[in-house]
Amino acid sequence: MATVYAFLADGFEEVECLAAADVLVRAGVGVRLVSVTGKREVHGSHHFGIRADALIEKVDPLDADLLMLPGGQPGTENLYACKMLRDVLLEADKKGKRIAAICAAPSILGRLGLLEGKRATCYPGYEGTLTGAKLTGAGVVTDGKITTARGVGLAFDFGLEMVRLLAEPAVAASVAERMLYEA
Repeated sequence: MATVYAFLADGFEEVECLAAADVLVRAGVGVRLVSVTGKREVHGSHHFGIRADALIEKVDPLDADLLMLPGGQPGTENLYACKMLRDVLLEADKKGKRIAAICAAPSILGRLGLLEGKRATCYPGYEGTLTGAKLTGAGVVTDGKITTARGVGLAFDFGLEMVRLLAEPAVAASVAERMLYEA
């Protein structure tokens, strides 16, 4: 079974994380919510408290098949502020691991130079942070091992894309059908 680590920092967009995680779990993908804050209780941008499964210091993020970054503010900035997470993302990219980011979070990948020459998308207004990317404006884009998505309204599409990448298109189609999701 594939595993996804979703990284959380205070101010993350709850729906972007939890809707995508829910889709992944329905497909049989293991999801671990990993806090970068030093504490298990993390508060989203809409003040929902979420208890993470683990702290970044207590896991080996490179054990995951895909590293997921939800957006939201100030969550995106709080994720970027975590040096351990930045180092993990750079190492994951070197090792060819899959990375997915939605909304403002693709800006983290852009600032780290991971989008150079790649097609990518993000929440409107963050395009300038996607250094070297070929901006598409599409809802969800996968180029090589990196997937980016525009925002909260595309959280199910984002989750289904990760299922396609980690399982197969038929599994994603089955999950979408069971959820009564219509693209």
